[in-house]
Amino acid sequence: MSKSPVVRVRHRSLARAILPWGDGRIRAMSALIALALGPGLSGCILGSERPELNLEVPEKYRAASSASPDAAVPVLDWWRGFGSGELTSLMDAAQISNLDVAVAVAQVVQADAQVGVAGSPLLPSLTGAASAERAHFGSTSSASSSNLGGGVTGTGGGRGGGSSNFSQFSTSLTASYMLDFWGKNQAALLAAEESATASRYNREVVTLTAIVTVANTYFQILAAQDELRVTRQNLAAAERILALIKTQFAGGTASQLDVSQQEALAGTQRAAIPPLEVTIGQNIAALAVLVGRAPANFTVRGGSTSRIKVPRVTPGLPSELLYQRPDIRQAEALLAASNFSVEQARAAFFPQIQLTGTGGFQSSALASLFTPGAAFSTLTASLAQPIFDGFLLESQLKQAKGVQLQNLQAYRKAVLSAFSDVEKALIALQKFTLQERLQAQVVASSQTAFDVAEKQLRGGTINLITVLQAEQTLFTAEVTLVQVRLSKLLAASSLFQALGGGWTPAGTLVSLQ
Repeated sequence: MSKSPVVRVRHRSLARAILPWGDGRIRAMSALIALALGPGLSGCILGSERPELNLEVPEKYRAASSASPDAAVPVLDWWRGFGSGELTSLMDAAQISNLDVAVAVAQVVQADAQVGVAGSPLLPSLTGAASAERAHFGSTSSASSSNLGGGVTGTGGGRGGGSSNFSQFSTSLTASYMLDFWGKNQAALLAAEESATASRYNREVVTLTAIVTVANTYFQILAAQDELRVTRQNLAAAERILALIKTQFAGGTASQLDVSQQEALAGTQRAAIPPLEVTIGQNIAALAVLVGRAPANFTVRGGSTSRIKVPRVTPGLPSELLYQRPDIRQAEALLAASNFSVEQARAAFFPQIQLTGTGGFQSSALASLFTPGAAFSTLTASLAQPIFDGFLLESQLKQAKGVQLQNLQAYRKAVLSAFSDVEKALIALQKFTLQERLQAQVVASSQTAFDVAEKQLRGGTINLITVLQAEQTLFTAEVTLVQVRLSKLLAASSLFQALGGGWTPAGTLVSLQ
């Protein structure tokens, strides 16, 4: 248990002011003053429970040394840099209609409401009540009453026969307030506010994840369409070679083995078409869900990965990532919320002071209820100090500290993971860009070799094994080039996600610390 702090003299003076000295009007005035000043005097010992972060922040990214000098930081609508109007429209639709984003927005509403719930104990409560009761006592021992609320009582008599009547009318206002000397309620409010902040960053995380998933799914559709075109072109080339071999077989210059081998190669290309059509159809259906549409009513025109350009972007300094990544800011807000939760659990060890003031009117006759002589007032000051609760408060404090430690380690991991994500995306983008250039040269050389082999086959100056090898090399090289282009586009979208999406202007950033 923490050492109890010293309560300031002004708080003891306030306690003396609300004691029931003097007449009812003075006591009622004292209660109102105490209830009015109480919120300003609350939380006077609220301290700091923030642990040491001990973050390792590098000066620069290792893979960013060869960045283009004309590269800029990510803009807010970074997806426009890919140069696809269809992708831009899909991104806009996802931000408006994505259901995961809608769920995150609803969670923000809940978190804001929880802030109001947590802040309500910091304000006085005022309750109005009114009651009217009529009781009859006689030889039949019958009684009737109706109750409209609690208050003070008045009496009246009955007539004859050993019976009596009892009446009471009252109306009152009760004000109460818990003096938050130790900052328990204030800490709960601050924890709720930080949790609400975390929910807003979670909405940004969900939004960024949704739009990156839209981009990746769209790129996969384009790549599958490219592979489908390449496969159909290769199938046409294989069937053209097959027809030539069958002609040679009919003339006796080719064997059945040659025909069968070419038929197998053409069949392989033909069998590769259905899986690609499955990939396109399934990705379109997945994309429809991402933009909040029914798959049956949704279509994608598509295109080619070769027409998508990759925007040039600089990752900036690693220290800037701490403010630009929404998941880091979310982890930071959760850590701050757990810090205040520890303060709340620690303040629960100290006494709780409750102030209650009641004022109203009482009378045995309704006509005289609101006369000056029917007025009454009461004041109550109570103090409750936990003595033994089966180690409940100690366990709650340990639990709060455990959550604080968990959120601290989660924050550290989020920071390190962010740096790692940027490094991996930079490396992937650089290497896949290089591989695309090299693979394009392979495709060009393979295409030349295949064209020469086909021409020589028609002239009868080359064997079929060489033609088959040139044919298979070209087919493999073209499919590999499509896959490399897809990998490059996925690396680009991963880089934007790793950087936290579009960067807000530096002047608008506000630290949560």
